[in-house]
Amino acid sequence: MIVVGVDGSRAGLEAVGWAAAEAALRGVPLRVVHAIYRWAVETGQGRYAGVARWMREGAETVLAAGVDRARREQPGLTVEAKILPGDPRGALIREAEHAELLVVGNHGLSAVRGLLVGSVAYGVAGHAPCDVVVVRETPAASAGEIVVGVDDSSRTARVLEFAFAEADLRGADLRVVHVWNRYAVVGGFQVGAGDFFEDEKSEARQLEETLVRWSERYPSVSVIEEIVQGHPVDALREAARGADLLVVGSRGRGELAALVLGSVSHAMLHHAPGPLAVIRTPA
Repeated sequence: MIVVGVDGSRAGLEAVGWAAAEAALRGVPLRVVHAIYRWAVETGQGRYAGVARWMREGAETVLAAGVDRARREQPGLTVEAKILPGDPRGALIREAEHAELLVVGNHGLSAVRGLLVGSVAYGVAGHAPCDVVVVRETPAASAGEIVVGVDDSSRTARVLEFAFAEADLRGADLRVVHVWNRYAVVGGFQVGAGDFFEDEKSEARQLEETLVRWSERYPSVSVIEEIVQGHPVDALREAARGADLLVVGSRGRGELAALVLGSVSHAMLHHAPGPLAVIRTPA
């Protein structure tokens, strides 16, 4: 099952459209959800019963628009709707417990006092128990290409697994982008590449070795390897321009590494030119 959160915004409906197409490709049902205050869900009578009923009716209207969008674009898809009680972030995270994928929109307004969906997207992408796709807008036409950003850490395997499977599912090419810097700043000093980094030929060789087993597992996926010097955010934003999907890992930094997004995935929530998949990686 794929879960998609809606909030009445254009971005939310774009997320539904993307999620419906993905669910159809995977052959799984789609659940369209919307969160409102818990008391509004649970209050049936008393002083605030009218307000609670009004909020539930509003939620049902938002859900109906989402369900209509999904069924209109994917007529054969099994679609259901559900009102979630509580804060959108926590409610979506709980609902995604048994989902294959959680999809949310970005840069709209939620029903909870103008809470930016950007903050909801950030919250669920860093904490959801499954992979998360954040949709700001979808390409007008499929480019037939998925872009994945990788580094040289052990966490790359989980990111590549998702990217290869997605490319295979869509019959798309896969552009694998590895960004590195010839110089690193450590303790306030700029350190030469010879101390901390291989040369570009070595970077390319390591990337190729990493991709071998994935190419053997997904032989129909055409792979484009790209080694880029520079800042990861700039490089990935440029590489993903026009792509169907950008895939990054959710690696965090510091003591809360398992709970928060890494700096690159955080930045891409704001700068990705299209749909962004944030993949859960080991701490």
